[in-house]
Amino acid sequence: MVTREDVLDLASARFDDGTFLAALARRVAIPTESQDPRGAPHLSDYLTSEIRPTFETLGGQFRIYDNPVVGGPPIGVGTIDEDPSLPTVLVYGHGDTVRGQEGQWADGRDPWRLDRDGDRIYGRGVADNKGQHSVNLAALQTVREARGRLGFNLRFLLEMAEEVGSTGLREFCEAERALLSADLLIASDGPRLEAHRPTVFMGARGAFNFDLSIDLRAGGHHSGNWGGLLANPAIRLMHAIASLVGPTGAIQVPELKPAAIPESVRACLVGLSVDGGPDAPEIDPGWGEPGLTPAEKVFAWNTFEVLAMKAGNPDAPVNAIPPWARAHCQMRFTVDRDPETFLPAIRRHLAAAGFPEVVVAPADKGYFNATRLDPQHPAAQWAVRSVARSAGREPAVLPNLGGSLPNDLFAQLLGMPTIWVPHSYAGCSQHAPNEHGLAPVLREGLRIMTGLFWDLGESPPNLAP
Repeated sequence: MVTREDVLDLASARFDDGTFLAALARRVAIPTESQDPRGAPHLSDYLTSEIRPTFETLGGQFRIYDNPVVGGPPIGVGTIDEDPSLPTVLVYGHGDTVRGQEGQWADGRDPWRLDRDGDRIYGRGVADNKGQHSVNLAALQTVREARGRLGFNLRFLLEMAEEVGSTGLREFCEAERALLSADLLIASDGPRLEAHRPTVFMGARGAFNFDLSIDLRAGGHHSGNWGGLLANPAIRLMHAIASLVGPTGAIQVPELKPAAIPESVRACLVGLSVDGGPDAPEIDPGWGEPGLTPAEKVFAWNTFEVLAMKAGNPDAPVNAIPPWARAHCQMRFTVDRDPETFLPAIRRHLAAAGFPEVVVAPADKGYFNATRLDPQHPAAQWAVRSVARSAGREPAVLPNLGGSLPNDLFAQLLGMPTIWVPHSYAGCSQHAPNEHGLAPVLREGLRIMTGLFWDLGESPPNLAP
């Protein structure tokens, strides 16, 4: 009889004998850049030539659907139905990547070729997200081979547009509610809290992008002849922003902040540090909301960020007062504040503060809603116990990721508890040259996910509504 420990050892062997890395190398070699038109044919190829045959080894069917949005890449869904009385799990991932940035990687590395250097495994997508959904696929394969069946019903959703805002995914989920209906989401994306510590999170902060702009006149005017007489839009905009967020990053408008941190959220963040590894930037201790720990600032609070600013021509400045100034800004927010209230609150504040000329407009792209599953939810408690049992130590438990994911589609639109177990770390150079995963993290991730899927078939959590 195969035991739980036996199946975890089989997962370790899949990494140690090179089987897992060989599959990951094939996937990295497909240049699935959704941000570049040259990647378009490869987005389809990834589903047809790589994921479909892999999923079929599980004994399931993998269908490729047209994107509901014209011009959007296809979406793949694998299905396995073993017994209607068993729980159904939805597993999500994305096969697209950011640009390869060829020629910018250290030591002449090719982003589309897997390259191992010690514990570091380089390649575009190793961290985001090919390595992560490859871990989950391999864990599913391990469980099925060991048990002869999964022990649950499966929906495997793989999109190819996450890096460009998940084009068409919302429309697809709305149209295919019945297909994607499940009792639980188990997925992997984002980083661990610390590289050496397994992490479980149950949602994500939202991202709301918007523009602040001032247009005062048709063109620039000589700063010698008109300086001191004409209002400078760049100066006005800087002061307007300074009225919204203070010099150390603390939000000045109460309507943009959570009223409080729930006790269940605060409790699970006690003692957690934020550590991105040796290549991560050093935390500025005085930055952000006063009185909060670094973990509370990232996982339980809202932040106001200025992502870009422009006035005049910074590359070739001239002696002229610019006619306009613009800033692209962002709110990262938790479920404790309704994002629909942000822009009205900013407009009211700026008008009262003496900046009525500032135009506040939502951005065309850059929106994810916030989600959070209560850390005391039975599914969350079950997942934490399973991960701890497989890893031999307690994981870090986060109420939500600091970054943003399309988790609202699963938690809110499709209405299921959501569990995320990441297999990367904050220093992975995600979205930059030299993206990499860590061999110990990927290997342990295989054991953890194999344990989760094994437990789902043996002793699933109470998933009653």
